[in-house]
Amino acid sequence: MALDLDLQSMQEARDLAEAAYKAQLIWGHATQQEVDRVCAAMAEAAFQASARLGQMAHEETGYGIPAHKKLKNELASMGVWNSIKDAPTVGVIRHDTERRIYEIAWPMGVIAALTPSTNPTSTAMFKSISAVKARNAIIIAPHPSAARCTTETCQIMQEAAQKAGAPHNLVNCMQNISLPGTNELLRHKYVRLILATGGTPMVRAAHSVGKPAYGVGPGNVPVYVDRSADLEKAARYIVASKAFDCSTICASEQAVVADKPIARQLEQLMAAQGAFFTDAEQTDKLRKLLFKPDGSINTQTVGKPAQTLAGMAGFSIPQSARVLVTKLTTTGTSEPLSREKLTTVLGWYEEDGWEAGCERSIELIMFGGRGHTQIIHARDEKVIMAFGLEKPVFRILVNTMGTLGAVGLTTGLMPSLTLGSGGEGGAITGDNISVHHLYNVKRLAYELTPPPEAALRGPSTAAAGSNPSDAQDIEALVRKVVQEIIQQK
Repeated sequence: MALDLDLQSMQEARDLAEAAYKAQLIWGHATQQEVDRVCAAMAEAAFQASARLGQMAHEETGYGIPAHKKLKNELASMGVWNSIKDAPTVGVIRHDTERRIYEIAWPMGVIAALTPSTNPTSTAMFKSISAVKARNAIIIAPHPSAARCTTETCQIMQEAAQKAGAPHNLVNCMQNISLPGTNELLRHKYVRLILATGGTPMVRAAHSVGKPAYGVGPGNVPVYVDRSADLEKAARYIVASKAFDCSTICASEQAVVADKPIARQLEQLMAAQGAFFTDAEQTDKLRKLLFKPDGSINTQTVGKPAQTLAGMAGFSIPQSARVLVTKLTTTGTSEPLSREKLTTVLGWYEEDGWEAGCERSIELIMFGGRGHTQIIHARDEKVIMAFGLEKPVFRILVNTMGTLGAVGLTTGLMPSLTLGSGGEGGAITGDNISVHHLYNVKRLAYELTPPPEAALRGPSTAAAGSNPSDAQDIEALVRKVVQEIIQQK
């Protein structure tokens, strides 16, 4: 008797968790040389398949641009590997000679990883390489609409890992995708950590399991353009970034906040780069097209070129147009276009002065991008620092593209396809997730200071503290230790 999909999926989750657990028990004893050899092979295999997998992802999901997906795959394979290849992840990874502490890396175990439809292959690459580098096994639970390309990505990396000496089932992917099956995987006793990248419902589900989880929230990213900015560069970068892979990276610009004195010039420069500014009627058509009455996005519009969106909305635009820009005046539930738009539609606000621009940016962040990312184009360092200090986000990108800057391609941030939103966004960290988040650290600590005599006395002697000199001794010791810690810092 054939089982229905839910039951097949649940059984597959159990089988994969059992197999991953056995593989990780072996891999947990690997040397640093073995780990690095295997990860290098995985990264190289994924890098070589970047173009093919990018094309597969585009064909399966209908999202984005194959050439841009290729670039994301290259970042998620060799870019990620180059950023972590020299990081020690086996045995003693640090030694503090003064404090006499050895720090020892210890793998998490089996990691369950949820991947999105917007960046399916690149996210699977990044998570798998990072997990294996930390001596974990990983099971990918792909988005149903991107299951084939994600499975192919995992198979390429598992085959490369095995050829380089890793055990079978170190990297795996669910084939039968269902919500009950994914839940079975997340709750399985052998799964020690959840690594979730995707929409808000997916991330909430990951956090609700009761296990350690790294999840990311939405990114309603504002880009403020100050009167001190290099306007030609800002215009070129904003349009290119929003158009990159049809805005399927969560750190892509969602709304321009233009300083009023330079707003007209910026508008003209962006138009020259391929920004089509919609009129009031076209803007209203986009409101109705992109979002449902409950505020949720129309998934048919995700990752689509500007011409496709305009056609769906009922108007035409030039073939040279790369993004649609909608002029807005309000933020919040009354203005659907002030939400995150995972497609080639960009909001536009005008504010007089950086203080007003700061307030508008915060409104946008608080409406749907808490903890994620803010972009600023400016040459006034005081304005730049003010934005860095005041925004409730954990990536403030300066004079760069939001999409490529946040994931670490054009900045010094750690290359990553999972961008933490911190406590502000309901996540455990605001970091770009990397290998360093995927292992625990044991600490071997030697005695530095002998205990006070009062602490060594047995029960037959007077209680500690009954003699005033005992209390004074303990107090003096505490002060000494605290002072040493302060000086070391």
